[in-house]
Amino acid sequence: MPRILTYNVHRCLGTDGRLSPSRIADVIAAYEPDVVALQELDVGRLRTGGIDQAHAIAQALGMNVHFHASLRVLEEEYGNAILTHRPSQLVKAEALPGWARRPRLEPRGALWASIQLGGSEVQVINTHLGLRRHERLAQTDTLLGPHWLGHRACREPVILVGDFNATPRSRVYRRLASCLLDAQVQTQLPRPKATFPSRLPFVRIDHVFVSRSIRVLRVETVRTSLARIASDHLPLMVEFQIAHGTGHKPSVAYAQE
Repeated sequence: MPRILTYNVHRCLGTDGRLSPSRIADVIAAYEPDVVALQELDVGRLRTGGIDQAHAIAQALGMNVHFHASLRVLEEEYGNAILTHRPSQLVKAEALPGWARRPRLEPRGALWASIQLGGSEVQVINTHLGLRRHERLAQTDTLLGPHWLGHRACREPVILVGDFNATPRSRVYRRLASCLLDAQVQTQLPRPKATFPSRLPFVRIDHVFVSRSIRVLRVETVRTSLARIASDHLPLMVEFQIAHGTGHKPSVAYAQE
């Protein structure tokens, strides 16, 4: 069965202060995912030795990579990526809106790839939302709008993943969960698993949302000793099955833009 893993890698800076893309790759490789969604990657940045972290991790895993820079300063980039060893095509990679009253907030973005999984073409969107409630709401409106989840090409099966900086009690989570299904809730775990902070996780802000044609078989937060120090977030892995007869639009009531 296909597996997808979402992971905020914190620029590959561990809780022990060590920078190591290879350690991040080792955490991921142990779970053999088909698709990996990464957030907070440095590419060519002086602070992390000028390494292209997205390609370094992809190469270690034997995967292809689609990268989107949310922030670009001269030759330095910082953003999110989708990695996979399956046939894939980048559909869209763009900035998300900020909060007009706080124009200096960190830029945010999302990328969308179409990936061949389980005999179906799965639409995978990876994002990392802002820290302020107002910007997260604007970014969520955009993701639910006609250019992303509401787009005519965004047909089932659909998976939306990432670090949403939003707990299940937030308006952002409730809006997304009204259109897509939270993978952790679908497994009916006695208690959904937190992903942050990695050493002693108690907050659930990293999520995997799926459309109704996807049956979630297993959800696991990666709690290995290596995962607890490789980043300040734990990875979230979802194993799933795709129903036959997919290809219709998910029921997303989007905001008009």
